Amino acid sequence: AMLRLRLLTWDVKDTLLRLRQPVGQSYAAEARAQGLQVQPEALGRCFREVYRAQSRRFPNYGHGQGLSSRQWWLDVVKQSFRLSGVQDEAALTKLAEKLYRDYCSSNTWELLPGAAETLGRCRQLGFRMGVVSNFDRRLEAILSQCNLRHHFEFVLTSEAAGFAKPDGRIFEQALRLGGARPEQAAHIGDDYSRDYRAARAAGMHSFLLRAAGQAEGPEVPPEHVLPTLSHLLARIEK
Repeated sequence: AMLRLRLLTWDVKDTLLRLRQPVGQSYAAEARAQGLQVQPEALGRCFREVYRAQSRRFPNYGHGQGLSSRQWWLDVVKQSFRLSGVQDEAALTKLAEKLYRDYCSSNTWELLPGAAETLGRCRQLGFRMGVVSNFDRRLEAILSQCNLRHHFEFVLTSEAAGFAKPDGRIFEQALRLGGARPEQAAHIGDDYSRDYRAARAAGMHSFLLRAAGQAEGPEVPPEHVLPTLSHLLARIEK
């Protein structure tokens, strides 16, 4: 069946871009550069614990609770190091500010296989394109640094929208920005509930990027699954 799509919206992290190395490793490397020894594995565990707690306490980067996303992240970084045994507050501040900047850089991120080619081809085919991502204000800079920004008419972060996926209101904003009705739009992402199911609940089409060997999640019709980004064109060009 012909989908008659006009608009494609994209998740970013682990869909188009991924971290070159685990958070624990990059945090530990920066600590070493400042003369501090911290175990990357322990630091990674501490980070995950702190990130989860901070996300519960201050959802969507503290939007509506008076926090800036920058302050939200500086707190996460400092707290992760504190939990890993670093007590020097001056060092923690320096580390947090340096890492906040580093995560804007293309040294930190790499493209997933097929990302640039697939985006370029989708644009050639005349699709309107936008980003819908649970990310903070740094995303514009990251996409520019990684030479992807020019593919998109808009970049809608949860920080800017005021809502995070799976909340349908972020998809409603994206449809307005992209000038499309839900049935004319498809969302591409790697997360079953935040990307695949949430976009469908908003009346859109969606495709789930699910790499081989990934733990099988809930059942998804095979024609909605993308083993790689390059599989998208065959699904939408019919």
